[in-house]
Amino acid sequence: MEETNHKSVPLDKLLESLDVTKLTPDVDTSHIVVKTREINRPGLQLTGYFDDFVYDRVMVLGKVEYNYIRHLSVERRIEVFDRIFSYHGPCMIFCRGQLPSDEIIALATKHGVPLYMTKTMTSPFMGQIITELGEFLAPEMTLHGVLVDVYGEGVLIQGESGIGKSEAALELIRRGHRLVADDVVVIKRINEKSLIGSAPSITKNFLEVRGIGIIDAKTLFGVESIKDSQKIDMVVRLEEWNKDMEFDRLGMKDEYINLLGLDIVCQVLPIRPGRNLAVIVEAAAANHRQKKMGYNAAQELYRRVQKNMEEKKAKLK
Repeated sequence: MEETNHKSVPLDKLLESLDVTKLTPDVDTSHIVVKTREINRPGLQLTGYFDDFVYDRVMVLGKVEYNYIRHLSVERRIEVFDRIFSYHGPCMIFCRGQLPSDEIIALATKHGVPLYMTKTMTSPFMGQIITELGEFLAPEMTLHGVLVDVYGEGVLIQGESGIGKSEAALELIRRGHRLVADDVVVIKRINEKSLIGSAPSITKNFLEVRGIGIIDAKTLFGVESIKDSQKIDMVVRLEEWNKDMEFDRLGMKDEYINLLGLDIVCQVLPIRPGRNLAVIVEAAAANHRQKKMGYNAAQELYRRVQKNMEEKKAKLK
């Protein structure tokens, strides 16, 4: 298992999918990277207050900031922006199609800070760039396993090599479910509640089945059998059957595994000849989905047993 938390994204790559126009053609951006998922909408800095100025973030200016700048004298405007650009932040973006004055563009060029303009409204643009940053800079890890979409639930199947993970995935595909990744799963924590799994580009859509070799799920079963990425809702760990081990028989209490700081429900399934793994994984996914909807079969059974015992006691009185 490999985990990567310290990441960066080239500025050009971050902005390539966003509708922005570069205003400083002489500024070389090939070496500029963004290292934080946060953005900065400078307000106090425009008034000259620079204590606690977080300068390593993408700066976004909207209508309010733009109108404030317009009311500054040219001398004050030059003083403020010369100070802002002296920190050499990644870039500054003006929203709503608003163009900065010539002296601001000249100061940005002088300090090597790229300026951009977008016609997008400020709040939607901030949402777009925050989403992009979240994708690029999300904490990431890779682990051994198979990720499948079963009834809309992302099921990460783990276990020792050769235990039957890929075979279970193959049968699940045949039953109408979708493969996300086999052997190596790339996991990203995109926010405080969600993990997204995908396959490395080199193994995408491929499945290794011992005795057959490598198969292309997309080619054999069609595009409906694969999926690019999937939220991970639960982990199913396959273990060899051992009569001396205790396995959960009721499911009253969920067990968890921690991935990138998030606790994910984990169920251990004992493997022995004759057990249909695909059907069991299907049942586990459906049961997990049912629990999320507020129904727990084990608790319902417990309630019925308690009610039955109370009724019997009442009859004996």
